[in-house]
Amino acid sequence: MLELLRRYLRPYRTKTIVGILTKAVEVVFEVLTPLVVARMIDTGVRTSNVGEVVREGLVLLAFAAVSYTFTFVCQRLAAQVSQGMGTDVRNALYAHINELSAADVDRFGTPSLITRLTNDVNQVQLAVALCIRMLTRWPLLALGSMIAALTIDVFLGSVFLVCMPLIALVFGLVMRASVPFFRGMQAKLDQISLVVRESLAGMRVIRAFRREGREDARGRAAINGHRDVAVGVGRLSAILNPVTFLVMNLGVAGVLWLGSGRVQAGELSVGNVMALVSYMTQALVAVTTMTNLVVVITRAQTSSVRILEVLDCAPTVSDAGNVPVDPLPDAAALELRRVSFSYAGSSAPALSEVSLTLGQGATLGIIGGTGSGKTTLARLLPRLYDACAGEVLVFGNDVRSYPFAQLRALVSVVPQSVSLVSGTIRSNLLWRDRDATDDELWAALRAAQAEDFVSALPHGLDAPVEAAGRNYSGGQRQRLTIARALVGHPRMIVLDDAASALDYVTDARLRHALRALRQELTAVIVSQRVAAVCDADKILVLDHGRMAGLGTHEELMESCELYQEICASQLKSEEKEAHHG
Repeated sequence: MLELLRRYLRPYRTKTIVGILTKAVEVVFEVLTPLVVARMIDTGVRTSNVGEVVREGLVLLAFAAVSYTFTFVCQRLAAQVSQGMGTDVRNALYAHINELSAADVDRFGTPSLITRLTNDVNQVQLAVALCIRMLTRWPLLALGSMIAALTIDVFLGSVFLVCMPLIALVFGLVMRASVPFFRGMQAKLDQISLVVRESLAGMRVIRAFRREGREDARGRAAINGHRDVAVGVGRLSAILNPVTFLVMNLGVAGVLWLGSGRVQAGELSVGNVMALVSYMTQALVAVTTMTNLVVVITRAQTSSVRILEVLDCAPTVSDAGNVPVDPLPDAAALELRRVSFSYAGSSAPALSEVSLTLGQGATLGIIGGTGSGKTTLARLLPRLYDACAGEVLVFGNDVRSYPFAQLRALVSVVPQSVSLVSGTIRSNLLWRDRDATDDELWAALRAAQAEDFVSALPHGLDAPVEAAGRNYSGGQRQRLTIARALVGHPRMIVLDDAASALDYVTDARLRHALRALRQELTAVIVSQRVAAVCDADKILVLDHGRMAGLGTHEELMESCELYQEICASQLKSEEKEAHHG
């Protein structure tokens, strides 16, 4: 946690120091209060001197007013520092997550990143606020009470010196045992986030398959797992307060027992004994509060480690040091040189020594069975992942030599999973080029076969889009994402099964529109449909990451057995559909 504070507390250093000093001033007046009460008892109550009682009472009121003023200032500064630092950490964490490569996000997991961005930062925020407000107050109050007690009477004050080490020993043992539990709690929160995210995203599918009971059981298991760990932490933490109260109350009893004899002997006044008891009680409350505070700090320490783990993760795919390079005018649009790739933790490569060359303005179709590596290859072109071996060249240059901004201006991608965000159609289409004109947006919609349904909407380009585009059909969402990819005049477009929700007629019109752009646009079409790739200039057939064939439709029908099987199976399916229809 100290490392996180070192990085992000600097802009709030002045407010932190002032907050600590104001709390120290409050403690000074609180430590002086028992002395005033002792004097009130000895010089006012014991002698029935009403004037002295009133005077000392006014002093106590003044002390209370000053303490309240400084407390208010401290509370305000603590809120400003904790909220400001928490906001800075959250912004930095969010920005860094957006810089991570797809492989890095896979390693952490989306639910875990969400938990770190929300719950873990909240834990740190809470700890910072409480440290400014309490970590100064309670240790100083305990120390001040001890010194004041020793000043009144060294013998009775020494009772503090016996109680404190015993409390510290119990405190250290419990905190040491609690740390693994706090780590487990954060991991359980990750699991809850994962289950809730999957359940909410797949609500329609869950209901369609009547899996509500199973999902409810999954949710209960995740929540109960978190509960069990939290109960374990609570049981350990519950040891602190009873033990602390036992030790300190025994100390109070000792002060009263020993003090009564000193009062009878005339060696100590009643007011002094009351002040000693008051200081013992203050120390009791201080130590008890510190035990609870350290629980918060321990959780924050665990959270800060998780936050720093993300912040210190160097992206495995980076464009650091890259400067813009000119695409070679006569080079191939795409060249793969013995490209291989494996996902982390996978026992088998997703791609193995794939090689091909595609000219500018040409169309490449990629087809194969599920898990054949089609999507993996599509992700290598815009450099969402880096090839483990071999080279991926786009317009004559290795993709690793381009700055990200330049490469992704050249290569536009339409992923398998449709990604629209809440806003309007216009705000979604402007992702690639914020300065695109309405004419350019309509041209992209026209090529994506989305012009008709967008123009029929009451607000046209300014029609609202709900989160994930839920207010549009699957085919409409796909066409909008294709239109977004065409905005900004990319030189290559990668369609990763991007027309799977389109009917055959709309799909054919889309491919015709892309062919019309072939003078300025190279297309890479990943699809399960033979009809989507059969008229491509080249078709790559993948089988478990390996090249099973490369050529035109006619060439593959003669030379590639796997392609023949795919064509035959789809032809039979279409014939059956036509017959039953």
